[in-house]
Amino acid sequence: MKFGILKDIKDGEFRVIATPAEVSMLIQDGNEVYVQHGAGDKAGFTDQAYAQEGAKFYNTKEEIYANCDFVTKVKELEPCEFDLLRENQIIFTCIHPAAHPEEVKALLKSKCISITAEDSHRYGSPNCEAAGKQGALFGLESLLSINGGKGKFVNGLGGAPGVTALVIGGGTVGRACAGVLHALGAKVTVMDINIGCLRDLGKQFNEEIDTMISNKYNLTKILPHTDVVYNCVRWPKDAKEFMITREMVRSMEKGSVIVDISNDYGCIETFHETTHANPRYIEEGVVHYCVSNIPGAIAQSTSIAYAASVLPHFRSIAKNGLAEACARDGYLRRSLTTYKGYLTHEETSALQNIPWIRPEEILGISDKKLDPAPSATRTVSKNYIKL
Repeated sequence: MKFGILKDIKDGEFRVIATPAEVSMLIQDGNEVYVQHGAGDKAGFTDQAYAQEGAKFYNTKEEIYANCDFVTKVKELEPCEFDLLRENQIIFTCIHPAAHPEEVKALLKSKCISITAEDSHRYGSPNCEAAGKQGALFGLESLLSINGGKGKFVNGLGGAPGVTALVIGGGTVGRACAGVLHALGAKVTVMDINIGCLRDLGKQFNEEIDTMISNKYNLTKILPHTDVVYNCVRWPKDAKEFMITREMVRSMEKGSVIVDISNDYGCIETFHETTHANPRYIEEGVVHYCVSNIPGAIAQSTSIAYAASVLPHFRSIAKNGLAEACARDGYLRRSLTTYKGYLTHEETSALQNIPWIRPEEILGISDKKLDPAPSATRTVSKNYIKL
């Protein structure tokens, strides 16, 4: 295959989807790899480093889209890319399709084959780990007086108490976040709706953190006594109420902090997305840090970890073809989003009222032994396409 590695153009995004290490392996497999000039510069990977592994180069994204069978990058497609998509071309990136209807329309119109990278990780996304760990530090930074916070130091000073932190959500993001806070000496509470998850967290941290069931009653009680809150919950996009209301935010001490790592609208009433250029705002006296691509701040580390995670998908598709690769890996299969004009993503179907077809049906592999994988979402759509 001819792989094309794009330079990400989202504001504040510095990561690259493949490092020279992955390029080397793809070329050893017999593929051609084309890199957009400067794609890895801001993550510390020079054009020369790619060239040494056999990569070829294009100057523009237009050339990558026009000449490559498989086009990949880190973040969502921007409107300026919509008309560059081609029929039968494979697009692999973080699409977040349920929340981006215009992007989905463009993918369907082009009849390309798109794969939403965030659903393809068997062991949790490296981006989630990166967001949790770096998000923990940005929350502590937001507590500084110079950033509008109340001015508390993480593990206290002689005679002055340290930070009380609340992590909501005990998944990959929340565990990573709690790990950094605990290591730095903060007093950490983790909330989740799953008692088994909370027991595992207690064991992981030698019972040195507190755990609570996540519900509105407990949140209402704990927020007034919390210095920094980290939202690590994947909030249902069709939810009818907020997890944290404006009134609950108002109950927090002035100069407290909310870090919305998950960045889902509808979860925290006072949330709106920010960028690295202007990451914070104050509402109801509480500092909000709501940058959507926190991992971009540690671009080199995240690029290395993320590239290693997605490389097996790239190699399998190139070697086995898309259908066989999806049969062999349920996580890849569940992340197929559009296929030659058909929607294959259930959550997007439910939220955007677009008919969909299961990936295994459109790929013609329903009768094969399929590698299992859990659904990427609890959202259900019965709006099926019948071939």
